[in-house]
Amino acid sequence: MASQPSRTLETFPNPNPGRDYLIHMELPEFTCLCPKTGQPDFAWLTLDYIPEALNVELKSLKLYLWSFRNDGAFHEAVTNRILDDLVAATAPRFMRLLARWNVRGGIYTHVLAEHRAPGWSPAIPLPPLSFAAESPLRPQMS
Repeated sequence: MASQPSRTLETFPNPNPGRDYLIHMELPEFTCLCPKTGQPDFAWLTLDYIPEALNVELKSLKLYLWSFRNDGAFHEAVTNRILDDLVAATAPRFMRLLARWNVRGGIYTHVLAEHRAPGWSPAIPLPPLSFAAESPLRPQMS
């Protein structure tokens, strides 16, 4: 049976809860619809997180992101909703979501949303923010 979009985010126990370690994901195929025109919008999402007790399961994340394909959403709203849903599912120590949106009306938009658990401070360096000058959809390597 073929997979279907789903708003359910599945998790699994963090295999190393005693250690801060960074999980970095590049999600280059996010799509939703412009709420004004109904035209498709495309974004390259970058997710960084340091788990506490739970990690997000990758297939469920893929199906979750796919579930927005036919939804009208403003860039700022959908970026924050995705972060809120991921934080609700995993309760991480740290999570950052950067959405690099493709051009709309001659304007490239980047939306950055971040969560830090109260009282948490990193034991490892957090990844630097980098906005590529020549191509907002291709992440710049440091």
